[in-house]
Amino acid sequence: MIIREKAGRIEDYEDFCLEPDWLDLEWFETRKRILHKKTSQGVAVAMKFLAESPEITEGDVLYADAERLVVARILPCDCIVVKPGSLFETASLCYEIGNKHLPLFFEDDALLVPFEAPLYRLLVAQGYAVLREERKLLQPLKTTVSPHASGNSGSLFSKIMQLTNS
Repeated sequence: MIIREKAGRIEDYEDFCLEPDWLDLEWFETRKRILHKKTSQGVAVAMKFLAESPEITEGDVLYADAERLVVARILPCDCIVVKPGSLFETASLCYEIGNKHLPLFFEDDALLVPFEAPLYRLLVAQGYAVLREERKLLQPLKTTVSPHASGNSGSLFSKIMQLTNS
């Protein structure tokens, strides 16, 4: 089975009387343009999103017909979970994690990062309340600003810190 585009959301298929055939994905596979996997029912699937990154989310229907409903399901993974206590702490954490070019997710007022022992030790040493949990990474934090400054305008971090101190 070749999938070239998403067919919608599972909510759009409530009238279908089919049990979903889950396609389990790791968090890092959700943006892959080409991927070969098997569904929970053993059907071989080749995803070929050639135009752009698919940004697959949990509940995306990847294929639907009268016999089969293939739905994306994101698997939990080992994560670092930090619940910042203030806007300043949130900005500091985002800067620290972003400076290491690691993916950052946000859920239930907590920042989540795929587990990395050096980052975990660093955040603990800096005094953050850090947890290690199995979680689904579903909501990536995206930035639309340039990460580094040019000239004397100051860094993004200094601008964020100025905003939090206002």
